[in-house]
This record gives sequence, structure tokens and C-alpha cells, in this order.
Amino acid sequence: MDFRLSEADRVLIEHVREFGAKYFNQDTVAQWRSDMGLPDEVVRDFVNLDFNGFGVIHRRDHVRYDMLAQVLVLEELSRISGTTLPFQNDFLQLQILEAFASPAQTDPIRMEYQHTGRLAFAFAVSEPSAGSDTMSMSTHVRTVDGQLTMNGEKLFVNNGEYAPALLVAAIDEDAPKSGGHAALSMWMIPCSTPGITAVPEDKIGQEMLPFAHIQFHNVRLDESWRLSGPARGFSQLLAFFEYGRVFACATALGLAQAAMDDAVKWAGERKAFGKSVSEFQQVQEMLTDMEVKLANMRHMVYKAAWEFDHECHERLTVALMKRYVPRAATEVASDAMQILGGRGYTTHERISSIWQDCRGFQIAEGTDQIMVYIAAPLIMAKYASRIDA
Repeated sequence: MDFRLSEADRVLIEHVREFGAKYFNQDTVAQWRSDMGLPDEVVRDFVNLDFNGFGVIHRRDHVRYDMLAQVLVLEELSRISGTTLPFQNDFLQLQILEAFASPAQTDPIRMEYQHTGRLAFAFAVSEPSAGSDTMSMSTHVRTVDGQLTMNGEKLFVNNGEYAPALLVAAIDEDAPKSGGHAALSMWMIPCSTPGITAVPEDKIGQEMLPFAHIQFHNVRLDESWRLSGPARGFSQLLAFFEYGRVFACATALGLAQAAMDDAVKWAGERKAFGKSVSEFQQVQEMLTDMEVKLANMRHMVYKAAWEFDHECHERLTVALMKRYVPRAATEVASDAMQILGGRGYTTHERISSIWQDCRGFQIAEGTDQIMVYIAAPLIMAKYASRIDA
């Protein structure tokens, strides 16, 4: 399998690099992390990029997304900025919307996004007792005295405090179970609806993705808010989480590459005991191992994207990628911090915040341990078929 980038891929990366160089530097990134978001000009210019004709976001005559192109965009932006940007969430949430909503529900939101660069909703799915176990969610909708009503709570809702609407996954208690599972319903609810409260959640990294804890207390729903697209159940929703894992790993890969870039630059310029730090054997060993991890990460992320683009996606590929990449990225960032020494442990360098962001990806989109839970049975089945043959 050949994962060498095409000329069109390289042109795409160069366009994204030019965009990144225009906006992202140490001062602007620090300011926007403090602001917990990007300025209007930046997100608007991003969605106006040509992307060299690839289906990175839907517009013009695109009928499908090009996942490898999306991965290359996320990787390069993370590398050049050295931080986690909101675009990975935009990519995933738009694709979820397009699957679960009708064209009439999707088109106004998508057009606004392409005009402003701002998503008009925040996706609410995780819960206090149902983080990675999405099918155990308890937020529900039922008809009470002829009125549709929602109760429950959601955690880790990115931009949930600021978005004008919430895309909420909830159990539909009015509908019969299917295959032993409760019926899933998806709702686009204005945040101004009475009964909704949003409280910010503090965290140690990924500052441009502000989290909120959302509570729904006897929220009266309008039936028109129910999404009515072709995708309906848990199986379709869980399939999209696979996309999210690829996007998260692409971002972690870019962050790890940023850490590597900084470590190599520091090691080449820093003098100690009369010679360059890069001449010390222990530093050389660290850099070598970091490069091995980057090569492995890149192979796994590109392979997963390639499988999606060629419609031969395997869950094991994504589970192994998500198990390995965020942890390896965290290790690369940690080693880069070690190479910079005390300077790396300060906020003067971006290494410390890169480490925090990478560490978060070991939890987001399914923890390291959940990936084992997914992968192990698939590995057993894979090798059982070989043994039986």
C-alpha cells in the first residue's frame, strides 16, 4: 500500500501552510487560547480556502468528503499552530448533521458555516454515567400530557456555552426498542429554550475547545426540532465516532510533529559543555525514538483515512490507531520537553501546552482502554480465521 502523497496533496498542504503562517504565531496562539476561540477573520478565511479542489468541507459540487485531505489539513494546521484548533470538531459535527438531518434542516446551517466559519450548534452526547458507553445514555424524551419533554444532562459539550443551538442525542421513550436497544433520537434545540442551563467546565489543555456541562430540566420540545435524515439509530452514530477518532489522531500527529520541530531546533542551537546538545548521545537516542513514533503515527493515521476514502474501512485499523497515536504523541511531546530542559517546562515555549493537548486525546473520542475493548475481540477473530484456515 503506497501512502506517498500525490502532487495534489502537496499543493493542498502548501495552501494550508500559507494560511497558517499568515495567522498563527506564538503571540496570537497564546491570545486565542486565552480567548478560548479563534477570531471571526481566521475562521472565515479558513472556510474560504480552495483546498485544491478536495472535499474538505462540502460546497460547490462535492458529493463526498476526502478524509485523507481532511487529515492533511488538520495535521498541518496543528503542526504550524502548535495547538488544538476547532476545525476537527467542525468536520465531524457537520458530517453527523448531514447524516441525521434532512437537507432542509442541514442546508441553512451548512451555508452559514461556509459564510461565517462558525457552526450554529454544539454537539451534546457524552454523559456523567455514559462517557465512552454512549448506548447507556439516560437523557431522554417522552410525551407528558401531550407535550414532548426532555430531561437529562450532557458533559464535555464543546462550545456548549456559546453556540446558539444544541444538537442533542437522546433516548426516545415514546418509540419502541429495536434489537433490544432503546430508540435514539436527535434534536436541534435553540439554547434559549427554557429549562436549559449551561455551566463552563475547566480543563488543563485544548483551551480553544471550551467545554460546558448542559442540563435539561423539563425542556418542552417542538417536533420540528427532531432531525429527520436517513441515519436514525445508535449504529449509525457510533460509526461517526470512527471519523472523530481519525480527526483526533490527525491533530495529535500534527502536535507531536510541532514538538519534534521545536526539539530539533533547540538541540541544534543550544550549547552545553562546549558543544551542541544534538551531539549528546542520549539526546540523539531520544530524537531517533521520537522520529520512529512519528513515522508509525503517520502511517496509522494515513492508513485509516485511506481505508475510508477507498470504502474498505476496518474497525480494527481505527481502534489500533486510536490506541497508539495519542499516547505516542504524548510521549513525543514529553521527550521534547525533556530536551528543552527547564525552558520546556515554562509557558515561554509551546511544548508544555502541546503535551497537555496530546494527553487529552488519550481520553477524547474513546479512551486508550476502550480501544483495547474494541480491538481485542477483532484481533481474536482475525487470528482465529487464520488458524482455522
